[in-house]
Amino acid sequence: MPPPSDIVKVAIEWPGAFPKLMEIDQKKPLASIIREVCDGWSLSIPENFALQYADSTNFYITEKNRNEIKNGAILRLAASPTQTAQGLHERIQSSSMDAKLEALKDLANHSRDITFAQEFINLDGISLLTQMVESGSDFGDMLSFTLTAFVELMDHGIVSWDTFSVAFIKKIASYVNKSATDVSVLQRSLAILESMVLNSYDLYQKVAQEITIGQLMPHLQGSDPDIQTYTIAVINALFLKAPDDKRQEIATILAQKQLRSIILSHVIRGNRTIQTEMAHQLYVLQVLTFNLLEDRMMTKMDPQDQSQRDIIFELRRIAFDADLEPTNSGSIEKRKSMYTRDYKKLGFINHVNPAMDFTETPPGMLALDNMLYFAQHHQDAYIRIVLENSSREDKHECPFGRSSIELTRMLCEILKVGELPSDTCNEFHPMFFTHDRSFEEFFCICIQLLNKTWKEMRATSEDFNKVMQVVKEQIMRALTTKPNSLDQFKSKLQNLSYTEILKIRQSERMNQEDFQSRPILELREKIQPEILELVKQQRLNRLCEGTCFRKISSRRRQDKFWYCRLSPNHKVLHYGDQEESPQGEVPHESLQDKLPVADIKAIVTGKDCPHMKEKGALKQNKEVLELAFSILYDPDDSLNFIAPDKHEYCVWTDGLNALLGKEMMSELTKNDLDTLLSMEMKLRLLDLENIQIPEAPPPIPKEPSNYDFVYDCN
Repeated sequence: MPPPSDIVKVAIEWPGAFPKLMEIDQKKPLASIIREVCDGWSLSIPENFALQYADSTNFYITEKNRNEIKNGAILRLAASPTQTAQGLHERIQSSSMDAKLEALKDLANHSRDITFAQEFINLDGISLLTQMVESGSDFGDMLSFTLTAFVELMDHGIVSWDTFSVAFIKKIASYVNKSATDVSVLQRSLAILESMVLNSYDLYQKVAQEITIGQLMPHLQGSDPDIQTYTIAVINALFLKAPDDKRQEIATILAQKQLRSIILSHVIRGNRTIQTEMAHQLYVLQVLTFNLLEDRMMTKMDPQDQSQRDIIFELRRIAFDADLEPTNSGSIEKRKSMYTRDYKKLGFINHVNPAMDFTETPPGMLALDNMLYFAQHHQDAYIRIVLENSSREDKHECPFGRSSIELTRMLCEILKVGELPSDTCNEFHPMFFTHDRSFEEFFCICIQLLNKTWKEMRATSEDFNKVMQVVKEQIMRALTTKPNSLDQFKSKLQNLSYTEILKIRQSERMNQEDFQSRPILELREKIQPEILELVKQQRLNRLCEGTCFRKISSRRRQDKFWYCRLSPNHKVLHYGDQEESPQGEVPHESLQDKLPVADIKAIVTGKDCPHMKEKGALKQNKEVLELAFSILYDPDDSLNFIAPDKHEYCVWTDGLNALLGKEMMSELTKNDLDTLLSMEMKLRLLDLENIQIPEAPPPIPKEPSNYDFVYDCN
């Protein structure tokens, strides 16, 4: 008898017959099991049949994926993938429009299954679909199903994108360029163009010739949120894959076509809630826009370049109105002395040759660009800051030049200038879509904040790094509130004065205060297991509620989701695919797949995960690596996750480790433990407020010489 773990109890359906309850031996060849099922219903030629899941996916069961069959699964006996592929290949060429439409609908549904897709592609099915599109004879639902099937088949990564003709690209582009295209056809066409651009440089060049930014703009002004999302995705793809010398050109075109203002009015400030995928695409656009600054950020100043030196002269002229002075007045030595004095007032480190201050990268020439923008567009504020500091004592002046250079470096770090966009991040800032020169305006607000904070701290030159730390905290705290405009950001900073930062820090210190006296430490040690158990229960409860995870492919970001949750008795993980991101909890009864907790061998994270070891774009992305974790179970299989954010990552890794009886090691657990311990300690010590707790317990008094003082109650 095979061990029970190799036996799976399932129900098998066949149209027109009663379902069969059957025990499947996982060690037995799949062909033998299918033959046995066919014999039970007296069906000949078992080679023409296959088993598939009787759910919405209808995925075929193969030798590769048979280990995913769980006890209680409902299967269906159906035509084999080869038979189905051949049948659909013939039916989509039918002369009857109704029969062809029905066949294309079935093809679009079946194409999600990689087993079927492989068979259909082997019949040169992709070429047939591209010919049908190129012919231009199909339209409406028929064309929509054709393009859907094409997208699903290509998503499996079996066929290279480089194989498509210019005629096919032109046809797909024409559906995007038409003003009155069917919505579903337009959506699929945009998805195809995005994948073409992301997966092939040759196709990028061909697509860029057929599609202009101007032709995409009207789709952003429409009312369909999915079309808007796919349109921004195509723009991002064109932006991302463009050669370095072309990106600035694209950015100029985007500015001319007022992409930013269209997105602001029709997407960000529209009447609809911004969905997760749209938030991701806006984040990508934000990152790519800021990455245009990388070239200047990494460019050192050439002290011999007169045009670059002229920028420094212009900064001096605006600040000190030097143009009123005759250029030939005084000797060369006198002018040099005057320039040195002025450069010192401007706060440069190198007073004699300030060009040397801009030779370090980052921030390179970007810092000088920001200073010039501030001087030209906020002249009054610039002159006020420079003159205000030049009139202070040397010890207390805030060096404008040095501050601008350090601030630019800090802003580049905060906005991650030069880093590729993450596949999982959705954090965009609406305020950066409210101005064409948003980075420069961001700098202008922050340099004024820095000067204000310097005065509030009464800082000296020795306090420079402390001031920068406070300014960074002010900026980060204001950004976390997601202000809708730069003015809102400015007002948030006004409320975050140095005094307010000190209060916040003091409050946080008090909330996490670690009393050092021995009795307090002993009390803390005593109640820590109780608090840790509370954190553990919270993690397990969150696992029972479940989380929706996004499926991410190295080919393109996909709108496919799956849900996973722990059973209420903490013995089984239920999981399954979802058509769309669920709004609430998904009942575990509707999740088809199960994984017993007892089968879990280990939890691995980051680059140790099987799906992170595969070749592809995901391997290179640091943020995705930080959110990846896998459950390893028997046999040598794994359930792979990419958490939606760091918080969910910590919750799930903690919860899974708690299930396995291991220590919860995440930063979130440490913070929660500190917060809850601090609160519990304060509650228990309320009655001892203002009472000095001794370092050591008071001595126990000596025994009395007699016990005659005991009172007799009788």
